[in-house]
Amino acid sequence: MLTLYYGRGACSMAPHIVLEESGEKYTPHAVDLAKGEQRADSYVKEIHPLGRVPALRLDDGSMLTENTAILPYLGKRFGLFPKDDIAQARAHSVIGFYASTVHPAHSHIGRPERFATDPAAYPNIRETGKANFHGYLKQIDGMLAGKDWLGGEYSVLDAYTFVFYVWGHRRELPVKELKNYTAHKDRMLRRPAVQRVAADEKVTF
Repeated sequence: MLTLYYGRGACSMAPHIVLEESGEKYTPHAVDLAKGEQRADSYVKEIHPLGRVPALRLDDGSMLTENTAILPYLGKRFGLFPKDDIAQARAHSVIGFYASTVHPAHSHIGRPERFATDPAAYPNIRETGKANFHGYLKQIDGMLAGKDWLGGEYSVLDAYTFVFYVWGHRRELPVKELKNYTAHKDRMLRRPAVQRVAADEKVTF
């Protein structure tokens, strides 16, 4: 049985949604990020060496970490990933963009200490990160133009896309002005699996 280690409200929300969509029995293991459970020696040694979420324990007991690996794995396992080579490559491109560009921009808002040793620089890092993150949300809004689902059919990409709308709302960015993205969020929230995850992770709008 799969076990997902996730933090409520973190990027691990994406695989959490995918596992709920699958209908397959799995073990959800909430990690209290605020209390620093992800930094405990046992977690770092046995679950994720960087002390982060998500982490996925596979059926054979081995661990898989990072959304760039976990989402394609789950998507292929549960039929929520494109099947032809070009569509798969494009899906990997989107996941890479989210993980390497959109997520780090948000990290500058909440974790400025990762990017400077001088606290005096933190306000500028936060401000720049917020502007960049908002710009990427606008880009995602454009990617969703004329589409119900990012890849044409519902997939892991939509679960990952949902995360950043949640974060934008949390940061009090004007996400409601992003019409395509807001419509996507509304479609996501009509899905029972997303409703269950939103309730568990205390996602509100």
